[in-house]
Amino acid sequence: MLNLFLRTFINRQTLISIKNFYTSIIHTILLLLLPFTPKNMATTDNDAPQPEFDPTVPSTPVSYPIKTLTDLKQRTYFESFHFPFNKASVPLSGNGVDGVMLPNRRRMMVCHDMAGGYIDDKWIQGGSNAESYAIWHWYLIDIFIYFSHNLVTLPPPSWVNAAHKHGVKVLGTFIVEWDEGRAIAEQFLATIDDAKTYAERLAELAHKLGFDGWLINMEVSLNVEKIPILKEFVSHLTEVMHSLVLGSLVIWYDSVTIDGELKWQDQLNGSNKPFFDVCDGIFMNYSWKEDYPRLSAAVAGDRKFDVYMGIDVFGRGTYGGGQWTTNVALDVIKKSDVSAAVFAPGWIYETQQPPDFQTAQNRWWELVEKSWGISQIYPKVLPFYSNFDQGRGYHISVGGNLVSDAPWNNLSNQSFQPYLEFSGDTETETIQAFVDFKQASYSGGGNITFKGVLEGDAYITKRIFHGKIHSGNSLRFTFSVKAEGSSMIGLSLEFTNTNDDMEKKTSILLASWGDTLLTMERFSSKYSSVIMPHHVNKLETAPGWIIQESNVTMQESTLTGIHALCYKSDPKSSSSDYHAVLGHISIQTSAKNAVFPPASEWHVESENLNWKSDPHGNKTVSLKILWKLISDATYAFSKYNIYVENEVNDTAQASKYVGLALVEAYYVTELLIPAGVTSLKFIIQACGINGDLQDVVESPFLRLPVEEL
Repeated sequence: MLNLFLRTFINRQTLISIKNFYTSIIHTILLLLLPFTPKNMATTDNDAPQPEFDPTVPSTPVSYPIKTLTDLKQRTYFESFHFPFNKASVPLSGNGVDGVMLPNRRRMMVCHDMAGGYIDDKWIQGGSNAESYAIWHWYLIDIFIYFSHNLVTLPPPSWVNAAHKHGVKVLGTFIVEWDEGRAIAEQFLATIDDAKTYAERLAELAHKLGFDGWLINMEVSLNVEKIPILKEFVSHLTEVMHSLVLGSLVIWYDSVTIDGELKWQDQLNGSNKPFFDVCDGIFMNYSWKEDYPRLSAAVAGDRKFDVYMGIDVFGRGTYGGGQWTTNVALDVIKKSDVSAAVFAPGWIYETQQPPDFQTAQNRWWELVEKSWGISQIYPKVLPFYSNFDQGRGYHISVGGNLVSDAPWNNLSNQSFQPYLEFSGDTETETIQAFVDFKQASYSGGGNITFKGVLEGDAYITKRIFHGKIHSGNSLRFTFSVKAEGSSMIGLSLEFTNTNDDMEKKTSILLASWGDTLLTMERFSSKYSSVIMPHHVNKLETAPGWIIQESNVTMQESTLTGIHALCYKSDPKSSSSDYHAVLGHISIQTSAKNAVFPPASEWHVESENLNWKSDPHGNKTVSLKILWKLISDATYAFSKYNIYVENEVNDTAQASKYVGLALVEAYYVTELLIPAGVTSLKFIIQACGINGDLQDVVESPFLRLPVEEL
């Protein structure tokens, strides 16, 4: 609680003074007490030191920072067992080559700073906290910074994968602070050659791990003769990053000045502009005054969008107070037409804002949207698939079938997030639409639930996606629905056609299955076209789920909007209750399903095999499974589901879901082997980017005989 109090009410300058004072006292006390500590003092098990983390030893894959200049310079990270797992697998979403460049407009940067970082998100293959922190309003963000107070903060691949899918760039953080930070700065700025070496090491890390650049935070005072070397460090890092990663960014934080003073300017001026001039932008400190955005824009000139005015959501000395009035600062920044940098939106989670995280998060980001507007649009390219998974939940489903009922979190599993509008007013909102990760899902761990009241023949539309797909051919829409009573869901599509500088909008309804004549009578006058599904599939293995397919042909038009249409199949129904669930949406140009290579075209092997048994006779195995295609054929996979089958004398038992892999490797940690099992069959199920799944019986596998111990 004390830490939370400090974060909320005390500014950075005060914290630095307190921290330095506190550190010096603790250091003195330890020096005084250490000689008098008995050498053979007994310790309890709880007091026993935990084994030091050794990244070269095989273990459950984790993300972790680099804490010393020595490790950075010697490139020890690349020798880690965890390095291959930490590679992001999702490239930055964009429209061609230019799609990865920042748009020429004001932008939204978000710096997460959530409780020190590397918490639930450090578990690369997923954790067990269904209520873990997440961000799902990516359509409001241009740049995401993963922040901690370690020397080199490397973004966990789960954050990179989720952000990249939505077109958001991800930056790591290089930070030196406090007294020890000044000693580190003196070391890496010893000479220009040293500075360039460390810059190249940082650029290499971003390139090999698949993220997009760095925030440089030099919160120390420096001897003025080090400033030219510091400028060269920033300039060289920017140059090397641009050469290695198209569209990459290096952002300078408003901290040390050109005179070597640690003096936050809160605006772009002559004291910090020399650093701004040699990189891609500046993250301004939070204590700015109302006219500082305008003054900064004037100094930046044609680079005004590269000025990111800081807002501390905790409200520590920030303009507007942060918290639930963050939008006050956004309104002022918007008026000056510069960019915004929102720091620590995890405030919502850390302070447990009522009534619950999901509701509070939606409410807070709705304020941001109303002030700032939408930054990202999707779908932009085909095929497009979303199952609305937030990357956390209480179960996992595959094709409507429950494969795991264990709580979990893994942001890499996050699908394209819907643009749901949040009013928070349950009394006036006829139908509420929200992502639900507690109830049954068609795929993954989430769905969109529509719940409320519809009287008679009333209907309502709810925004789902705001995109830009150019259509010259037929589009195939597939979506899954589970509904109660006479509740129905259709998809309301908006197409835009521009001819002779005249914009024409066309609305098409993909109606739900049911009475065609009644549907046409109700909606044909409200839409340009009403299309009934050409194929309806009621799943026998997953009762209640209905899969609907519809084809749309629009010549030289652009799909710009997708809404859900909530209505009743029987307007005369005595019940006004409405409850329906949308499980997934898929959009493709082809009617053909994805083609998967057969098991014979894969090479699967194991490494780091480790069998264990305990005094009770329980047997476990840990191992790393690797797979790759033998052929040169090109396939696009979004992820891999991992299953295991226990085999008793070549007779297989039911397969069990083990986990999710985003890279072509998975580490199994201490898998319990039931008595009598003679072999284990690990199955790797490839998942297409359009949502299709390879049949488990045709998937590659690894058969592992159980050893006697």
